[in-house]
Amino acid sequence: MLHRDLKNFIYKIKYPILLLLSIWVIEAGNYFFELKLSILGIYPRQLSGLPGILTAPFIHSSWGHLASNSLPIITLTTILVIFYRKVASQAFMMIWIGTGMMVWLFARPSFHIGASGLVYGLIGFIFFTGLFKKNAKSIVLSLIVLTLYSGSVESMFPNAGNNISWESHLFGALVGLATSFILRNVIEEDEKQYHIPPSWAEEKVIKQYFLPRDVFEKTKVQRYYELMESERVRLEMERVSKENNLPDSIST
Repeated sequence: MLHRDLKNFIYKIKYPILLLLSIWVIEAGNYFFELKLSILGIYPRQLSGLPGILTAPFIHSSWGHLASNSLPIITLTTILVIFYRKVASQAFMMIWIGTGMMVWLFARPSFHIGASGLVYGLIGFIFFTGLFKKNAKSIVLSLIVLTLYSGSVESMFPNAGNNISWESHLFGALVGLATSFILRNVIEEDEKQYHIPPSWAEEKVIKQYFLPRDVFEKTKVQRYYELMESERVRLEMERVSKENNLPDSIST
């Protein structure tokens, strides 16, 4: 039973595992064959730097750099694919491409490499999803991320150091926030029990009003003629009623 559960769990997180393995294999090739893959990073505002939006997360400056990103990558992507299955692929791609585009547009002119932009994007997505959705599962995940990575906030600002792409960290967090806002209304299967439908989705209730709802939409002239017509109908009904109640005639 335990063996089967473990196999099911590994199957669910196969994409996070493949992502991490790919990054390690590329770093190994870069190290042993001296490929100098840093040129595949994002170089801001240069057309030659655009492909780096796709390739930069796979390139790292050292084994230490890769090791510092590995645990957050596998942890956060696992949370994403297990607890936010409906939006996992969409959210991941939005964070990946969105962060890369922001770095390309606004970062310092240097090669920006590493998966830390993805890491901060996933942190931002999971944390703010808890704030937007406000259900038990999302709030717990938000608190877990806050506990694990609250110390990472300082590396989102220029004083983080010249060798650290604080722009990737900052833009990743902002893109994660934007992604969580865009996808906030997607309800996962395990969230339906917590979901409160919006007021417009509730059963329509018939309300009684003291005045007709269109009373203020009519002009004075319209209301005058309606009143006169009502009075005419009333008088006509009274006349007909009196005629019907006349005594029978008596012949002599």
